Amino acid sequence: MAVTRVSQFDSVRTFSGTHAAQIVGITYRQLDYWARTDLVRPSAHDASGSGSRREYVYRDLLELKVIKNLLDAGIKLESVRAVFNYLRRHVTTDVASAHVVISGQSVVLCDGEHLIDAVRNGQGVLNVLPLANVKHELDASIIELKRREQQEYSAARQANEAKSGSTARSLPTRRSIAR
Repeated sequence: MAVTRVSQFDSVRTFSGTHAAQIVGITYRQLDYWARTDLVRPSAHDASGSGSRREYVYRDLLELKVIKNLLDAGIKLESVRAVFNYLRRHVTTDVASAHVVISGQSVVLCDGEHLIDAVRNGQGVLNVLPLANVKHELDASIIELKRREQQEYSAARQANEAKSGSTARSLPTRRSIAR
């Protein structure tokens, strides 16, 4: 399946908590917990009481996907928090461009020629967790969400047309108007 790039418009698009969880591949409950405990707060709009909605931006989704990948690799949530505290202080680009190396419960950041233990001072590198595909996976999930939304919209529109009895055949065509 060919995946197109996410457009510049999507880089400023916001995503509801439900969509963010679907795109990243986590439960809404996880997303809610991570937001309430300040692991990743939504950048566009945070919840401000009952009935308000969190709105996430693309960069938030990247962070959420990296967190999910670290957890899937067996890193404990408290270690993921320490890693993200370090990354936010020291990595100026998006976190998906960082090179992360995992050794047991230790997470090491490759910064040029230096290996920096983002959790604590440690040595020994056994496993590399590639984050280069995070953007690709995230873009593919956003494109899939847009495709499903468009299909739902088309289906709803067709249902409304069928219900009201108006079809494309009953509307004059451009050619019949010109005659």
